[in-house]
Amino acid sequence: MSENWIDLEKKYHLQIYGRLPVVLVEGRGMEVYDINGKKYLDFLAGIGVNNVGHCHPKVVEAIKKQAETLIHTSNIYYTIPQIKLAKKLVELSGLDRAFFCNSGAEANEGAIKFARKYVSKVLGRDGGEIISMYNAFHGRTLTTLAATPKPKYQEGFYPLPEGFKYVPFNDIEALKEAITNKTSAIMIEPVQGEGGIHIADRDYLKAVRDLCDDKNIILIFDEVQCGMGRTGRMFAFEHYKVEPDILTLAKALGGGVPIGAVLLKEEIAKALSYGDHGTTFGGNPLACSAALASVEVIEELIKDNRVIEKGKYFIRKLENLMERYNFIKDVRGLGLMIGAELEFNGADIVKKMLEKGFLINCTSDTVLRFLPPLIVEKEHIDALIDALDNVLAEIKE
Repeated sequence: MSENWIDLEKKYHLQIYGRLPVVLVEGRGMEVYDINGKKYLDFLAGIGVNNVGHCHPKVVEAIKKQAETLIHTSNIYYTIPQIKLAKKLVELSGLDRAFFCNSGAEANEGAIKFARKYVSKVLGRDGGEIISMYNAFHGRTLTTLAATPKPKYQEGFYPLPEGFKYVPFNDIEALKEAITNKTSAIMIEPVQGEGGIHIADRDYLKAVRDLCDDKNIILIFDEVQCGMGRTGRMFAFEHYKVEPDILTLAKALGGGVPIGAVLLKEEIAKALSYGDHGTTFGGNPLACSAALASVEVIEELIKDNRVIEKGKYFIRKLENLMERYNFIKDVRGLGLMIGAELEFNGADIVKKMLEKGFLINCTSDTVLRFLPPLIVEKEHIDALIDALDNVLAEIKE
């Protein structure tokens, strides 16, 4: 039965995704089911989207209730769910204003625009240069591609927008050398996701914050993947006690419904006037209602360091495998954002784990990425580790 749907997709859909041969039709909590009734434990969570699990009852109820009331109005009018969500995120983050859009790429594009506008209008400094990090991933629009220094994503889409330069992650001296009088903002993922689960050093982020303060440069944290409870705190920057000027969110914000957000300080917000930016769908009542429910669930899930402890348990289990299989080069992570780096391409392991009933993926070719819903329990982790152990044993032979 799944073959029929796959054949139709190949005939009608743009062929830009390297999909696995599974048609998923239902999800509950940690579990998803394909069209043939096979069950999978989801350790990818829609690439870090389903942090509260699949079809969480509170999120489903919020969507149902809002869908029966008001789905869309545009931003010409006020809507209550949007106002409530803005208040919630501002209070949680310590920043001052919220703007809503539809995706992480849109959030990052908005952050770049806002930073440039502030530096130009308020500081009177032209140039608009943005510095981002090697191994970063900020999106697939032309502008966010320009902020993503990966040739495999950029090739064929030239010319990209100008005004971007790149430095090594966690290298403060390289960053200092890259700054010019045209630099408007520094853009960083506190934990690089697509780049292979690389974690910012505590001293590094503090030094970047000090540098931005000294040079009047905007600090943007891209928490599209590492935010919303993924690291065990609502926002990854809370681990570092370093506050950004602009914060971008998406993925898990809506509990599975597309929504992105830019949070920013009041000083930057004041540089923006009516008509400087906008969106038709961004922050519509349906998406904001889903997001409000999702945020409330995440608040409960991260209480008492539960996610942090589960992440430590998961990492220990992977480190035990690393002791047995010398082709695992490294295990690293924060909370439930975890990577295991291999000496070779991990695509075949992903496929074999799929056959055993587990959804994972491989990023940067060699890093097995684990992003389970925050509701994951130790027995789920143990089951995955056992399956992965069996797959790795076959390779060792």
